Amino acid sequence: MVIPTAGFCSQFLRRTAAFSAPLRVFRAPWTRQPGLPAAAAARNIHVDSPPVVPTLTTSYVHGTSSTALLHDTVAEALQKSVDHWPDREAVVFLQDGVRKTYAEFQQDVDRAAAGLLALGLKKGDRLGMWGPNTYEWILFQFATAKAGIIQVSVNPAYQQMEVEYALRKVGCQAIVCPTEFRTQKYCDMLKKICPEIESSSPGDIKSARLPELRSVILLDSRQPGMFHFDDVMQAGDSRHVKQLQDLQKKLSFDDPINIQFTSGTTGAPKGATLSHHNIINNAYFVGKRVGYTWKLQPHTRVCVPVPLYHCFGSVGGGIAMAVHGLTLVFPSAGYNGKANLDAMQSERCTYIYGTPTMYVDMLNQPDLAKYDLSTVEGAGLMAGSPCPPELVKKVVLQMGIKEMTIGYGTTENSPVTFLGCPLDNMERKCETVGYILDHVEAKIVNPTTGQIMPLGMKGEIMVRGYCVMLEYWSEQAKTEECISKDGWYRTGDIGSLDAYGYCKIDGRIKDMIIRGGENIYPAEIEQFLHTHPKVKEAQVVGVKDPRMGEEVCACIKLVDGQECTAEEIRGYCKGQIAHFKIPRYILFLTSFPLTVTGKIQKQKLREEAEKQHSNV
Repeated sequence: MVIPTAGFCSQFLRRTAAFSAPLRVFRAPWTRQPGLPAAAAARNIHVDSPPVVPTLTTSYVHGTSSTALLHDTVAEALQKSVDHWPDREAVVFLQDGVRKTYAEFQQDVDRAAAGLLALGLKKGDRLGMWGPNTYEWILFQFATAKAGIIQVSVNPAYQQMEVEYALRKVGCQAIVCPTEFRTQKYCDMLKKICPEIESSSPGDIKSARLPELRSVILLDSRQPGMFHFDDVMQAGDSRHVKQLQDLQKKLSFDDPINIQFTSGTTGAPKGATLSHHNIINNAYFVGKRVGYTWKLQPHTRVCVPVPLYHCFGSVGGGIAMAVHGLTLVFPSAGYNGKANLDAMQSERCTYIYGTPTMYVDMLNQPDLAKYDLSTVEGAGLMAGSPCPPELVKKVVLQMGIKEMTIGYGTTENSPVTFLGCPLDNMERKCETVGYILDHVEAKIVNPTTGQIMPLGMKGEIMVRGYCVMLEYWSEQAKTEECISKDGWYRTGDIGSLDAYGYCKIDGRIKDMIIRGGENIYPAEIEQFLHTHPKVKEAQVVGVKDPRMGEEVCACIKLVDGQECTAEEIRGYCKGQIAHFKIPRYILFLTSFPLTVTGKIQKQKLREEAEKQHSNV
């Protein structure tokens, strides 16, 4: 995952302009000063300001900082912002007409948290959030955290099979969702998974397929066996308020508070389990680098079209709001390029998040030139590889957003580990993912031996620090596969470091496809395609696409004597797997390229797929 964000360098340079004479030393060729230990020079980068000295001599870096790690829980972080800015807008949901100040938001959070306790949920229980960007999503994000309940972020595009797996995997006691959204029939899917709901009392569901599920909370309708959102908001009484207050003394910043689903080449989604400490500090130090702690305008208003179920939205949006006192502006429940532009103009936003695909769509709006985007100073961008130079230039020139910074991270790292400077030159913005974040270590190692690579050489990126997740929920073996005994997280990504500590992503060990900002894991799709009666074998690869970054291509060997069409395969997928996983391109092959040991050569498959795709 790559994230451009913006702001720190411009202010750093303006604030240090008066001290230009002392800084002239940095213009001279650098040599290590006498008395400076070589070991220290080789390892550390002080990240309070952008690196201007080529310090590294090997592929290990530690982001030293003069700012200590925070030790707040999510509830404590929000309370501090409420105390500082009670009358400032915290969230704005334009499509639903919702505006809440910090004081109003805190009041709602307390009512919802007390209501969840009244329903019988307790510290450590899991509550799934399944739906688009609505006020209730972010409300329950903070209500669960205050009640010590672990929020499970469920992809709103999940189909029946996928949501059943996710809820059963982590043992959700409750799930919150709308009745439906667009083509997604959330309520109907839950009834098919748990037919017992309709004959149950709300809060007393006993399901054979989801044995731990007790409560379904619908946001917008009343259905048999389910709570309505209003029921939760009215359920808490003085006893539950006192229970909530007493509970605050028992919460620790090391407690798990969020589960985000991710998966690898095995195809089975895994629950990356994050603590208060993980996400509070990541949100703080990302915000610090992009300027949220020192910007000169009264306060920052961030346009957030990215989904809340993803770390970019929940941590970079929701948690950053609590930590930095931001105002979050949500243009629409589901993505809408025109709504983003409308929101930036009408709400005078100073910052915009988005995936590369989102920026492409905004740039392609026919009336883009009519919008006044003069208040927007910075843009945060997420992708799976460095951002195309042409896209960065268009955002700067056509949208007038001068500050854009690329970053890198993974869900398992809360998520950001590398982040650049807004005034980096175009080459650095487009070819690197920035430099190490505060209090984070990274090294580039030989994937086979584990030895640190020479500076500038490619290897696997490994990360250690406060940001590394607690575990994959109830998956000790898989946790130990990716987190070493000494705390290093294996990213599975190939990269390199330069002497300034800037990281370049060179590829992925894993075969993950990133389509318009969505992480897609080929093995999941392959396993599903194998359930088709005509499919003998399926391999899924990503092919380059100018708009989406990558598109899904399925390479299929049919059962002998069978015939099939691409339309038949796509029709089989529809309604069974999330829409973004459905292959855009389908190739029918009689054989797959193999290595001498019989392993399928996916790179050759990808090359063949791109060759055929380009001829379409």
